[in-house]
Amino acid sequence: MAEKAEDTAVKATEKDEKIVETPETTEKAPEKEEHFAKSGKKSKKHIEEVKAEEERQERKAETKKAEEEAEKKPKGAIPVTRPKIERRGKKYQEAAKLIEKKPYALKDAIALAVKTSPVKFDATLEAHARLGVDPRQADQNIRTTIVLPNGNGKTVRVAVFAPLDECKKAKAAGADIADDEEFLKALDKGTIDFDVLIATPQYMPKLGKYARLLGPKGLMPNPKAGTVTADIEKAVKEAKAGKVEYRVDKQAIVHIGLGKVSFGADKLAENAEAFLNSLKAQKPASLKGTYVKSIYLTTSMGPSIEIENLYN
Repeated sequence: MAEKAEDTAVKATEKDEKIVETPETTEKAPEKEEHFAKSGKKSKKHIEEVKAEEERQERKAETKKAEEEAEKKPKGAIPVTRPKIERRGKKYQEAAKLIEKKPYALKDAIALAVKTSPVKFDATLEAHARLGVDPRQADQNIRTTIVLPNGNGKTVRVAVFAPLDECKKAKAAGADIADDEEFLKALDKGTIDFDVLIATPQYMPKLGKYARLLGPKGLMPNPKAGTVTADIEKAVKEAKAGKVEYRVDKQAIVHIGLGKVSFGADKLAENAEAFLNSLKAQKPASLKGTYVKSIYLTTSMGPSIEIENLYN
């Protein structure tokens, strides 16, 4: 009987050893839930911030190490930067050799600019005056118009937005477009086939809705520019005769085209003198210090020439 009992016990043990644990039979131990404080160093937010800071510091250390290793590596040859004049075209370089680094008299500068124009087309003579004003100040924000004695060499397309009786006068004075409601219909379609827009004061409110269309192109009529006026006939004649507007930009520089090279030195000199006299007359009363710091002349794509500054 004892032997049978022992055999039974051995078989039971062997049976227990053959039992294989399966996912169904095995129960997972319950995971420990993390408990965080509502605030303070043991809060969840603070712990996450600490981990993020540690990771950032690790990345910073790795970056610094990479930079130090890069510095230890031998560097290549320092690139040679050519002077700006050498990066210009051959014709520009030849023209620049004729200009000395000194201020020229106005007529001499104009004659030299005409001579050194490197392009085949009829270039424009430009004037660039650097002023000592602060454009952020309302009384120092230079903006005006001038009628050049010999015109600027450009064909100006003039549009007039005014009552029908004024439109007839504008047409007689040389306006390319002069209309009332039909003009607004063209603007609704986004059609702009003019260079200057002149309007009467009573018609300006009707142009308000087109400010985003006309404003960025510099075509919105403005009393300072003389394009909002009751004397439409006079405004059209002046625009056709070569009336131009100039204003100071954010860098306190005035830019203006004085005419075409084909005008000749004498006509260009008359236009330049008219501009410089107009600029002198615009000197703000509140300005302290130098008004005109420097003036340069240049042709389209040509080298610049400094002129004597006699307009302070």
